[in-house]
Amino acid sequence: MKNPFHSQSGSARSKGAKVSVTLEDLLMLKADARGFSFLPRQPVHSLLAGRHASRLRGRGLAFEELRHYVQGDDVRTIDWKATARLRSPHVRVYNEERERPVLLVVDQRRPMFFGSRRAMKSVAAAEVAALGAWRALASGDRVGGIVFNDNELVDLRPHRSQTQVLRFMHELVRLNQSLEDSSGSAPDKLTLNHVLEAVLRRATHDYLVVLVSDLDGADGETQRLATRIAAHNDMIVVGVYDPLGASLQAQPGMLADTGNEKIAIPLHSDFPEAFRKVFANHLDTWTEVFRTLRIPVLPISTAEAPSNQLRDLFGQKLKPN
Repeated sequence: MKNPFHSQSGSARSKGAKVSVTLEDLLMLKADARGFSFLPRQPVHSLLAGRHASRLRGRGLAFEELRHYVQGDDVRTIDWKATARLRSPHVRVYNEERERPVLLVVDQRRPMFFGSRRAMKSVAAAEVAALGAWRALASGDRVGGIVFNDNELVDLRPHRSQTQVLRFMHELVRLNQSLEDSSGSAPDKLTLNHVLEAVLRRATHDYLVVLVSDLDGADGETQRLATRIAAHNDMIVVGVYDPLGASLQAQPGMLADTGNEKIAIPLHSDFPEAFRKVFANHLDTWTEVFRTLRIPVLPISTAEAPSNQLRDLFGQKLKPN
């Protein structure tokens, strides 16, 4: 059975589910990019982080100036060499570094073209990425991205500019809208592991890497590549899923798509229950894999606006165990 994150057809949608995004949609999300932060000041909720706070490194401190000591200064900031040389107490003043490179890695492959409520997974992923880009830019970070589908990968170097964010969103919209016309596309060339290899080439050190995907095709090599990425960078996985996988019920005319053929599902078949179990097992397995790597996994449902979910997930402080 295929990855349950992508559900049974990879191209199905219910009436009312938003099929694609526009640039205007992503621009409007700028107003919603508030109330959450990727920084460690707001740890990931315990449910997502295995009841452990995120290990996100955060920003460093940059030296700003050397000045005379005044009463009330922390004595630990005294520069003793400068004090001896200048014959009066001097302290070193630091400012928090105001930017870091953020790399948003967004899955727009055909398995993401599924949705039973509100929006397709591909749409939800684009919305999450746009919210992350606007939030990072507002925090003074450099924003870049890797947007990919089954046959194309667009790699944008991080820059601290709205122009770069707009370019990123243009590519998001282009690949997202191309999913509607992908039925006759060429055989798949790009896998999740190919994309993570590209991430390794781009994110050399001290990046924040945010992978937004349904994790279709994840395997042992995925774990190895994620380990290498997380060794020198911070990483967050946003697992986009459709709630149909957790509550699948047999309906008249339901078909299961194996990729090669479509099979009718009898009303009293065991398939729905088996599908639910596989769905839950896949989510639990990859949450545990990434937890052991100290990589938070954030489950984002297609049924609700991502901005609300991100505020719920990132906006809550961890309670002491």
